[in-house]
Amino acid sequence: MGNFIGSSGSSSPCVAEAAHIQNYFSSRTWIEGAALEQLKSVAALPGVSSVAAFPDLHPGKYGPTGIAVLSQRLHPQLIGNDIGCGMSLFELDLPLRKLRIDRAVEGLRRIEAEDVFDPAEALAASSLPPDLFPAALGTIGGGNHFCELQAVDQTVDAAGQSMFDRQRLYLLVHSGSRGLGAFVFGQMLDLQSPITAGLDPASEDGVHWRRQHDVCVTWASLNRRLIAERAASVLRADLRLVTDVPHNLVRDRGTALVHHKGSAAVQAGDMAPIAGSRASLSYVVRSLDSTGPSLGGISHGAGRKYDRATMHGRTGRNRSERVALLKNEWGGQLICDDRSLVIEEAAGAYKDAGQVVQDLADAGLVQELAAMRPLVTYKKAIEGPPDRTRNKPSRERGRAGHGRG
Repeated sequence: MGNFIGSSGSSSPCVAEAAHIQNYFSSRTWIEGAALEQLKSVAALPGVSSVAAFPDLHPGKYGPTGIAVLSQRLHPQLIGNDIGCGMSLFELDLPLRKLRIDRAVEGLRRIEAEDVFDPAEALAASSLPPDLFPAALGTIGGGNHFCELQAVDQTVDAAGQSMFDRQRLYLLVHSGSRGLGAFVFGQMLDLQSPITAGLDPASEDGVHWRRQHDVCVTWASLNRRLIAERAASVLRADLRLVTDVPHNLVRDRGTALVHHKGSAAVQAGDMAPIAGSRASLSYVVRSLDSTGPSLGGISHGAGRKYDRATMHGRTGRNRSERVALLKNEWGGQLICDDRSLVIEEAAGAYKDAGQVVQDLADAGLVQELAAMRPLVTYKKAIEGPPDRTRNKPSRERGRAGHGRG
């Protein structure tokens, strides 16, 4: 199972002993020292009793990404501003043999302008207010978010039968709650002083944040589905949801709470994507019964090896290098008109997703089901719609939490 770091803490009776940290990564996986230091800080937060750290672990602003944290208190800063962010995998009824990558690129450049749903109707159908950040629905966002057309590279038989069709195409969508989550996070920052104190889950502020959190998780899942519907429309295909797994959220666990920050929230038997980079394989795994000790968490992706600023000195220093970053060894192509983002999200910025999956499998947390190769990755197109999800009018922004009640 995992490697253990023993409890640590002050001998003073006035200082609570730090929580146990359970590591699920091997010595073969690169883990930055700053992330390990942040783990210790998380373990010392009020109410925290257990921390699980996964192979995609890397430093973050308020704590590392790639963790699950069990606590009696709410710590919204561990979740961050992209509440409900996750990955959804869809199967298309489009045969791989009919794919023309250049034509797919041409179509997918337009996905965020594809008119295939009414935002108010889509929100209402998910029991959300029809004016809750409607302009952002079906949009991907920046950073490491993407919509990727994939094909099966290899499969691992489960019960004697592969669960993935080598002749079909798949969509992997990674996105979250966009400006809605940022608004909720901004509200939360005004509630906590200091930010590390956390919230009493039963307090008015704690109940209010959980309600807003739940809205964000629902909105983010809907957003991923609508992105996929837009992509399927331009590809002239129907789609079927394979799995939808959030990795930035809080879940109840008995009388305590599990905070997932960049860790896929699963139960035994769930399928979950583990994303590589746009020039490396991604994986689909099934979580096993032994995810109980890992607080129901596993890695959601490869995890960053180098931060964004560092990548500008490592690759893309001339035009030929930047052009090379737009293609991969399978003939796949990247749609991204932001030169900085191309460099910051280059394959070299990420760890080896295959090693991440191997660490999780060796720890008894997952069984690999398939490896998926990237064919077309959409991140950002200049002709796409502008990001209108920030600085919303006060009337619309005020609907984020359904009131404080």
